[in-house]
Order: sequence, then structure tokens, then C-alpha cells
Amino acid sequence: MIPTTVDRVPCNTAPEVNEQIRRKTDESVAKYSGAQADQIERRLEALDREWDVERTLEANAATVALVGLGLGALVDRRFLALPAVVATFLLQHAVQGWCPPLPLFRRLGVRTQPEIEEERYALKALRGDFNGIARGDTNRHERAPGVSTVMAAVRR
Repeated sequence: MIPTTVDRVPCNTAPEVNEQIRRKTDESVAKYSGAQADQIERRLEALDREWDVERTLEANAATVALVGLGLGALVDRRFLALPAVVATFLLQHAVQGWCPPLPLFRRLGVRTQPEIEEERYALKALRGDFNGIARGDTNRHERAPGVSTVMAAVRR
């Protein structure tokens, strides 16, 4: 069975690593629970610059593929196997959500975009960005996405 796009990386990550990443996110949110708006803003800006696991894998794969092409053209044709292996890993990751570098990146704390967004929305909730949004409000233009996720994260 092929996992959903959102779930594929966490499903292919060791539970203790997922827990470690979640705990770090919770600690970050707790750290800013009494912070000034400008401190939260700086953290939000840092989150904007944080590379998610997809971007990290893509940059890693592109680097290895280019090195393999260069070595294959300049040193020995056998290095052309590197881009083929990288392409296979990328396809495997796209379909299954797993590839050999993934466990390493996850153990290093590289998060998925939804994991980063959870922290972002929790910080925005702390800052008061969602104050005044009524429960059950059907005006979708005034509702922020992921509010229930944020509120669950803030309550933890």
C-alpha cells in the first residue's frame, strides 16, 4: 500500500525519531509561550528558511547526480552509474516515501513540511493571529488552515 503524501515520510521513519522530532517542536513552541511578538516573528522567519526533508533530499540527490555526471565525463564512465542510482532512489522516495538517505536526515532532525507548519501555526496562535475566529464559522476566507492542529499543539 502506498502511503499518502503527507504521511509517507513519518510512516517510513522510526517511531522514536518521529517522537524526538515532535518533542523538539513542542519544546520550541513552549519556549515561545511567554515571548514577545517580535521574538515569535524572528522564529517564524527562521521557519521560513528551514529546509524540509523533501528539499534536503532533492538537493542531496542533485549534488550526487551532478558529481556522478562530471566524474563519468572526466574520469571514468562507470561513475555514470551514480545518477542512475540517485534517480532510482528519488523514484522510490516519490512512490514509497523512503530512500536510503531518509533515516539519516530524519535522525538529524530534518522535518517534513507539515511538521514545520505545525510549529508555525502554533506560534501564530500564541501570537494571537487566530483570536476572534469563532468556532464553527463558515466564512472560509477568515479561517486559517490547520487551526485544529494548532490548537491541539498549543494545548500539549
